[in-house]
Amino acid sequence: MLISLRLNVDMTSSGCASGMSIGEAAGRFGLPTHVLRHWESVGLLVPDRTPAGRRRYGLDHLHRIAAILRAKEAGFRLDDIREIIEADGATRRDLMRRHRTDLAQRIARSQGSLRLIDAALACEHDDFTRCPAFRSTFAALAGGPASVSEPGLHHACTA
Repeated sequence: MLISLRLNVDMTSSGCASGMSIGEAAGRFGLPTHVLRHWESVGLLVPDRTPAGRRRYGLDHLHRIAAILRAKEAGFRLDDIREIIEADGATRRDLMRRHRTDLAQRIARSQGSLRLIDAALACEHDDFTRCPAFRSTFAALAGGPASVSEPGLHHACTA
């Protein structure tokens, strides 16, 4: 599921000065309201309250929601996000560096997977796992020889 993170900051509709209702805020991101309630329950989001106790979300809250969604998209767990939000500057940077390293490794693995998919798509063999070009790509990604029994494989598929 792809979530749009474009933030519309036009706060002129329904209660501009007092912020948005939970439904309006969740709707801006295509989220069900229970998600924002859950994030509140785990300490990620603290909406303002009306005298009657209703949640109100302002621009700062919308930016926080967008940041949480982007962090989740990057593979952060809610506990990780809360820890980063609550940490002091030096601790936050250390946590972010650690998560950045992990994300960079996941991106590299995903790029390798994409290269394998591209090699399989380019292959015209009935069984792409027998294709010399696919095997060569796989071996290069694994850091091993192109093939144990077939040295010098070509990168072009000639089915």
